[in-house]
Amino acid sequence: MTSREKVLRILDKRHDGEPAFWTGNPKPETMSSYLKESGLSTEEELFVALGDDVRWIAADRGYRHPEGQPPFDPLGGRPRQSLSQSGVFAETDDLSDIDKHPWPNPDYLDFSSVYEAIEQHSDKAVWTGMWSPFFHDVADHFGMDNYFMAMIFRPEIVDAVTNRILDYYEEANRRFFAGLGGRADTFFFGNDFGTQLDLLISPEMFERFVLPGMKRLIAIAKSYGKKVVLHSCGSIFRVIPALIDAGIDGLHPLQARARGMDAESLAREYKDSIAFVGGVDTQHLLVNGTPQEVAEDVRRLRDTYGPNFVVSPSHEALLPNVPFANVRAMAAAAKA
Repeated sequence: MTSREKVLRILDKRHDGEPAFWTGNPKPETMSSYLKESGLSTEEELFVALGDDVRWIAADRGYRHPEGQPPFDPLGGRPRQSLSQSGVFAETDDLSDIDKHPWPNPDYLDFSSVYEAIEQHSDKAVWTGMWSPFFHDVADHFGMDNYFMAMIFRPEIVDAVTNRILDYYEEANRRFFAGLGGRADTFFFGNDFGTQLDLLISPEMFERFVLPGMKRLIAIAKSYGKKVVLHSCGSIFRVIPALIDAGIDGLHPLQARARGMDAESLAREYKDSIAFVGGVDTQHLLVNGTPQEVAEDVRRLRDTYGPNFVVSPSHEALLPNVPFANVRAMAAAAKA
């Protein structure tokens, strides 16, 4: 069975063998350190050596503005200083201001290089599509504090901005999957909805302002026969039932130390409903633990989550403080 076949069976929740393994997406400085320590030359060589079953190839690189501009300019050209920094719609009450804003043009999309990259990994589980972080994009256009207040006092403005951003991601994903064909099986997209203790907004606000957009994106992927894996850091246990009802097949990254996101609780409630991706603690274990402790915890997670599980860090962007020896131990225990 190839990695692609194994991961697809896991997302179908019909796997009965060993879990899959995904290294994640180490930061560039982390990758440089790992390559030096391992004596390898490229990221791909490292992933092969670790027995990585997944390759994440986001489609966002396909946006090619003729003047090199990014798809979104939420701060009106100003440099970012904080998540709460006021965006271009921080004080907007007029819907016409939203129409005048320079939104991204899907005609600037060219996915040829993305397809070429995907074709290099035909035996792997390639997770792809536009990253589509619309929740964060909307927040940036207001400033996060302003965004949450606008949900209460200016909901029609929030709806208008959200829909314009979603219009782009929806059309971009539609074009991408139409050209992708059967070269990959999984739509992977992400928004961070949780803190260490709870959701950033109430479940009611989530269902009012966020869940409809997620359903739009999931529907596009499903219309092309793709599985859906959602990324969200933090404590999101209060909306997992809504996410399952919306159609997600896998949940990532299972932030192990966030409230309600421990393996035992998640497996007890959702083991038969979704596949699990992640869960190997990056806040303490992978940073401070020994390789033996990492291996023991991976075995615990395997026993708890069962076979429909992709062993992976509880945050994919591994930082340089994670020793390579612990990553090797994680990979080996996933296959043992």
